[in-house]
Amino acid sequence: MQPLEDKTIQSTLNEKPGFHIWWRLLRPHTLTASFVPVFIGTMLAILDGSIHFLLFIVMLVAAMLIQAATNMFNEYYDYVRGLDNENSVGIGGTIVRDGIPAKKVLRLANIFFLLAMLLGVYICLQSNWWVMAVGLVCMLFGYLYTGGPYPIASTPLGELVSGFFMGTMLIGISYYVQTMMIASDMILISIPVAIFIGMILLANNIRDLDNDKENGRKTIAVLLGQNKAITLLATCFIVSYGLTVIFIISGILPIWSIIALLSGKKAKQAVDAFRGKKTNIEKIPAMVATAQTNTIYGALLGLSLLIQIFIPFSL
Repeated sequence: MQPLEDKTIQSTLNEKPGFHIWWRLLRPHTLTASFVPVFIGTMLAILDGSIHFLLFIVMLVAAMLIQAATNMFNEYYDYVRGLDNENSVGIGGTIVRDGIPAKKVLRLANIFFLLAMLLGVYICLQSNWWVMAVGLVCMLFGYLYTGGPYPIASTPLGELVSGFFMGTMLIGISYYVQTMMIASDMILISIPVAIFIGMILLANNIRDLDNDKENGRKTIAVLLGQNKAITLLATCFIVSYGLTVIFIISGILPIWSIIALLSGKKAKQAVDAFRGKKTNIEKIPAMVATAQTNTIYGALLGLSLLIQIFIPFSL
């Protein structure tokens, strides 16, 4: 995060007191990174003739609890390591600007993890206890993203790790608990979703590039520099859409999935919004647009699978 000199942070970011503080602590715009994979994994399961609606809801809530807890760990450890202060520009700020005690944020994150584990018991009872082991690994990496002695967020692997666990792994778990199997097509379809989720982190790191560099972080954005990082963002978007087209042509995805390409306009907006921007506050719209790209793409892709259920069509 980077100091903002001319305006107060709260007014610039439209931050409000009361319930809004706790809502921002969840970082709601990132929660689609958990909703989208569960939705897509479940829709793929329905295509294969299996659906347990209550299991889908429980899986969705558990995934969002883990995502929210990960966001809180991020907020807590950024504060503990001195990366955030009251003049920092960021999505959270509940500790450094709103005065919420750091220990309370950490405690709430642990409670969310515990609740997710309790929901995991129900999921395992309806599927397989190996799901708990996989879920615990995902939770561990959610914590290690910013916690522990060597935070993944400070390395060039942040985008890869977040994309794999929140994309491929979460789609895989959501599909498995419904069907009790893993399909190769499901794994392939998860790849562009994982890339979009990883790009949310890349956008965040492009925004925080200068401050991360000053604090010794070695994110991919720091190593590449802003211009090349933006080029990487654009390239990953192109690869994701290219894979989507290939999957449609090859029959891995239904023809209806072409509607997911409509999110390309938002992806272009995200890339264009980054170019030429120097301050953190100027980069925030681009970061938001990147998260919206993931939301729109994932929602449309999931919707296309749902349409295929009612209106089957193949090339």
